Amino acid sequence: MALTAWLVWVVVALGVGGVILRPWGVREMVPALTGALALVALGLLPARAALRGVGQGMDVYLFLTGMMLLAELAADQGLFAWAAGWVARLAGGSAGRLFAMVYGMAVVITVFLSNDATAVVFTPAVAAMARAVEAKRPLPFLLVCAFVANAASFVLPISNPANLVVYGAALPPLLGWVRQFGLASVAAVCATFLLLWLTQRRALAQPLKAQAHRPTLSAGGRHAGLGIAGTAVVLMAASAWGVPLGLPTLLCGLGTAVVVLLPARQPPWAMLKNISWDVLPLVAGLFVMVAALDRTGMAAALAGAMRRAGWAAGWAAGLGLGVLVNLANNLPAGLLAGHALAQAGLAPRVSAAALVGVDLGPNLSVTGSLATILWLTALRRAGVGVSAWRFLRIGLAVMPLALLLAVAAVVLQP
Repeated sequence: MALTAWLVWVVVALGVGGVILRPWGVREMVPALTGALALVALGLLPARAALRGVGQGMDVYLFLTGMMLLAELAADQGLFAWAAGWVARLAGGSAGRLFAMVYGMAVVITVFLSNDATAVVFTPAVAAMARAVEAKRPLPFLLVCAFVANAASFVLPISNPANLVVYGAALPPLLGWVRQFGLASVAAVCATFLLLWLTQRRALAQPLKAQAHRPTLSAGGRHAGLGIAGTAVVLMAASAWGVPLGLPTLLCGLGTAVVVLLPARQPPWAMLKNISWDVLPLVAGLFVMVAALDRTGMAAALAGAMRRAGWAAGWAAGLGLGVLVNLANNLPAGLLAGHALAQAGLAPRVSAAALVGVDLGPNLSVTGSLATILWLTALRRAGVGVSAWRFLRIGLAVMPLALLLAVAAVVLQP
């Protein structure tokens, strides 16, 4: 049994490492699926258990599909480009003002469209905006997309697919969620803004070209915006009533697509082609690998460790996971943490602290979250490069204090 457990760990480590490092430039889903298939082929995980692992992610797949549809519709109809154009115009040539306004937009998109939408769709719009204002140093505005995608990702349950993974069927209703994470979210968003500003203050002294023209929005863009607003209302209502978010999100995405594309007689194929469908098999592969780890007793061991931690369990879960996600990525770490928390039966504040670690911890490195990996992909498409070392140096200045404040906000609340 010990040898089998070691083999499982080796296969999972290689699979997750491949997702993070992308050897030979392969897409992230390839090592995830390879690792999942290897577990079954080597007899380390029964095929039936692997299928159950895939099935555990059904709500996440539906949620991601719906959100990706909405985000791509908004991008395809020029909604994000229009909003970025207005932000550039209102900034009036001030890099600092533009930074603050981009930050605010990224928070809104993350909260209501999920952090993946900020990373995948808003990043190219910000890159185009930086070119339009002739920013010689565009990195501060692009970093906003990565850091906000994690810092604002626990404002609402819909802000990050990892929230669904950690809590599963025990996802708190909306009002309970806001009470539990409201102060922590404010702390994370504000601290990340201040610290990121300080790291980029020299670049933010650069002059920018003021934008004089008024951006216009097409009818399709207006319809997409209304669809997104309606989706936010539906999902907040679903969360308040304790309804799983996956199916409502998918139905809202499909409904918005019909409303936007049908009047214009626009075929959906071009839009669908631009969606990052690789995310779905990537997540499925991660679910299978975590199912294998669960069979080795890892979740039970973590549950026991948290129970033994006593009063410090919340601190250990939040700060420990904040580091772990940068070694293993937040989705597999969140899945494993969710299994462990379900077995531990600890106070709700421990689960809340764990979620903060899973969501905010990835701001340390480029390996921490799916959103950051997708952000790097979007940067490559825009012709911008950011080294892992440079991101780590910024992350070391930004993440630890923000994580400490956010964990304290959930652990110390009465």
